[in-house]
Amino acid sequence: MIFKWLDERLELRKFKEKFLSKTFPTHPTFLLGETALFSFVTLVATGIFLGFLYEPSTTMVSLFGAMVPAAYASVVKIDLLPMGMIIRRIHHWSAMIMIAAILAHLLRVYFTASYRKPREINWLVGLSLWGTAMIGAFTGYLLPYSQFSVTATSIAYYMAKSMPWIGDWMSRLLFAGDFPSDGTVPRFFFMHVMLIPAALIGLISLHMLILIKQKHTEPKSNKDRKEAQGGRRLIGIPIWPEQAVISLSFFLFLLFVVVLMAAYIPLNPIEMYGPPSPGTPVMRPDWYFLVVYGFLKLVPGDLVFTILGGKITPETIGGVIFPGLNFLAYALVPFIDRSKEPQPYMENPLHRPFMTSLGIGAIIFLCMMAVAGYIDVLHITPRAMTVYALVATAAAWSVSYALLRWYNGKRGNNAKA
Repeated sequence: MIFKWLDERLELRKFKEKFLSKTFPTHPTFLLGETALFSFVTLVATGIFLGFLYEPSTTMVSLFGAMVPAAYASVVKIDLLPMGMIIRRIHHWSAMIMIAAILAHLLRVYFTASYRKPREINWLVGLSLWGTAMIGAFTGYLLPYSQFSVTATSIAYYMAKSMPWIGDWMSRLLFAGDFPSDGTVPRFFFMHVMLIPAALIGLISLHMLILIKQKHTEPKSNKDRKEAQGGRRLIGIPIWPEQAVISLSFFLFLLFVVVLMAAYIPLNPIEMYGPPSPGTPVMRPDWYFLVVYGFLKLVPGDLVFTILGGKITPETIGGVIFPGLNFLAYALVPFIDRSKEPQPYMENPLHRPFMTSLGIGAIIFLCMMAVAGYIDVLHITPRAMTVYALVATAAAWSVSYALLRWYNGKRGNNAKA
């Protein structure tokens, strides 16, 4: 009765026939996108809980007899609540998993050439999602307002300030004046709970709309099966109810994993670091910014010059130009590796020697930049680390390219025989 009543008013049956009957491919790598989506849902749910208890202010208040910023005091109180600390950890690890899942999804798309025509736009949307998710995690980094988080955020402040021509304006816009100021925490809180989530929801919606329009790519092994079934666009299972049940089960499993991580893996102990003070603790950013941090360590400290009145500093090179060129290179991938015909199938990475080896080389280079973030611990000089990074990158690219060329040559000879 209820369904009939709703169907007469909302035409639910037509909605089911048009959308819920669509086919979802069963390839396991497509769960990477669902991992990112479900992590975002968990972030929103836990963020609402934390938002009710967090105070985005640097006003000094009393906490156990000491005067500390209200933001810091509110986080300490959250940790003391029943389930407060575990929910804050779930929020943190969900953000880490979301960023990692988007990255893994992008790598899957790259190595299978699923960015080719007509999916170039969705590749750019995916890159934007990845960048926005990292910015969202970064804006949340400051909110505990501990000595650790303030020191970590100050690195980004000086990077923004180092932008030629617009650095002062940009840093004041993002950080509400000189950092740290009374307006910085409210500004970051607004970006973290309103601006960034709105952007993520918009990008996720756009990504899904394009995906529904263009359909998923498929393994090439599906080609013969499609022809036998009359040329259906996709081979898989209906979204409702089969895929819905699988997705719900996967979401519950993912939530179990996150809760397990939250129970056993602690966050930065803000009680140990304390509120902001003149001292500077030894710190390193989370893994998703470690590449930029490592590259900054390799840029010579005296490398300063001027272009058209704009001052270029090591912070500009490592914190602005380097990540900017990286994202530009990723964005240009579909337009460099062009294909004239639409590609409904995933390519085998082993059959694409140049692009696959290029991707392997890029991964090794970024991993070496992450290692560079620890050169003080490893007792390696910046010059030596630069040489190691270049040699490892060149070796990874050349060896993988040679092996893939040999493999494809052998495969071609076997096919002729």
